[in-house]
Amino acid sequence: MGTQEQRVIDAALRCVARWGIGKTTLDDVAREASCSRATIYRLFPGGKDALLDAISRSELDRFFTGLAQRFDEATTLEDLLVSGVVYASNAITGHEALQFVLAYEPELVLPKVAFHHADRVLSSVSAFAAPYLASYVGDDEAPRVAEWVARLVLTYTLAPADGVDVGDEESVRRLVRTYVLPGLVSHVKQ
Repeated sequence: MGTQEQRVIDAALRCVARWGIGKTTLDDVAREASCSRATIYRLFPGGKDALLDAISRSELDRFFTGLAQRFDEATTLEDLLVSGVVYASNAITGHEALQFVLAYEPELVLPKVAFHHADRVLSSVSAFAAPYLASYVGDDEAPRVAEWVARLVLTYTLAPADGVDVGDEESVRRLVRTYVLPGLVSHVKQ
C-alpha cells in the first residue's frame, strides 16, 4: 500500500473516531487527508465501501504486525500468552475508531464478529497465533489453545469482569498462571 493510500486510510480512521461510519462522508475524509474526493475514488474504486474494506485490511495488518512483534520477543509460554493478551486487549480498547463504532454503531460491527461470524475472527487469530504456540504445546493443540486464548481476550475486553484487567500485565500474568497454564499442563512440551 502506498503512502497516499495510507494517508487516506488514517484520515478516514480519524473521521470514524469522531463521527462514526454512518456520518463519515468521503468529503470529510478528503478534507482530513488534504486531497480531493476524486483522489479517494481513484485510490479506492467503489467509494466508501472500498475504503472501509481497505481500512479493515490495514488495521488487521497493523494488529497482526504488532502481535507478531510481541510474540517474537517472548521466551516462555507464559510470556507469550501474557504479552499477546495484553497487546490484543490494549489494541482493541485503544482503537478510537473501533471504540466509537462499538459504542454508537454496534449494529455495524457486531454482526461481523458475533455468532456464526465469530468463527472467521477466531480462525484468523488461531491460524496466526498457532505457529508461535506450537513449540510449547505441539502442532495439534496450538490452534485450539490460540482460539481459547482469543476467546478469553474478546470476552474480558468486551465484557470486563471484576478482578481481571486484560490490559494490565500483572493481572493477565495472574490469570495465565492461575487458570491458563494449569489448563495446558498436559499439553505443554517438556
